[in-house]
Amino acid sequence: MQSGISASQELKSALSTLITSSTQRGLLATIKDETIIPSGTIESSASTFLADLSNLQQHVQPNAALYMLLRRADALSSPDKSLVAISYIPNAAPVRQKMLFASTRLTLVRELGGEHFAESVFTTEAAELTSEGWEKHVKHTESENPLTEEERTLREVKEAEAGEGRGTGGRGLAQGGRIAIRADDEIAAALRKLGQHGAGGKENNLVQLRMDTATETLQLVSSVSATPGTVSEHIDPKEPRYTFYRHDDAEASIVFISTCPSGAKIRERMLYAASRGNVVSLAQNEGGLKVAKKLEATNPDEVTEQLILEEFKVDAPPESKGFAKPKRPGRR
Repeated sequence: MQSGISASQELKSALSTLITSSTQRGLLATIKDETIIPSGTIESSASTFLADLSNLQQHVQPNAALYMLLRRADALSSPDKSLVAISYIPNAAPVRQKMLFASTRLTLVRELGGEHFAESVFTTEAAELTSEGWEKHVKHTESENPLTEEERTLREVKEAEAGEGRGTGGRGLAQGGRIAIRADDEIAAALRKLGQHGAGGKENNLVQLRMDTATETLQLVSSVSATPGTVSEHIDPKEPRYTFYRHDDAEASIVFISTCPSGAKIRERMLYAASRGNVVSLAQNEGGLKVAKKLEATNPDEVTEQLILEEFKVDAPPESKGFAKPKRPGRR
């Protein structure tokens, strides 16, 4: 699994050069070996930002994702050193690449210093990277009803929750697509052990995971032994959690439990909603588990023994009355 995506020192140095340069309009970046690295520069050939956008076309391909960091001011000598971060992720790019670039775009801005970026833009077509495409973007942005930061984040939460079941299509985390998750070998080992149950049922049968929102990295919280009646006691009541519980039925069925307390931060809710599907995929692909049941709850205390047992309740077959032997005709 990935150990985490980070910006290379070369990229940070290239950014410093861009900010102070009087000839560079932008900087290109890509992801290689789980590191964001510089892949080229964009020289300025015009006197305005819009006119310089024509220089982007030679760098974009219809099937390869790319990051572009552009100086926003028309005159590069301007005291305004603000940048715009453009994530170009075409629909024809490989699915894995799209997921990786979409889930790392926030990390890119954060690691390079959010104070440098006045705007972050997501594009899927080369036509959007033209003066005409940019003007359309500006008009669309201006036409939207102004929202507070909290309102925008709440909207993203709803979009993420609505899009969680739609696979990897869409526009990454902020637009409701599932994101590529990062996890370490410790998690995969704990999940594999969960599926390797033995006799007696005394070994650990509940694995709890959390998502670190700062690094968007999945972490192992605990691996313990639980019964249907004590599952909720082991799940954190204050933070969102992903929990895998091995039931004690004949098939040793795996139950995936997602909890997200109402008091959780908006950013946490958004990240957990967008990551649920890929956490299940991780358990199945890396841990070798077969998830039989999926439960969602706001607070852990909702995951009661009755709820779990109800999931495995087997309805009795309808009672058979058998074949009724006809009565023997009476004598006349």
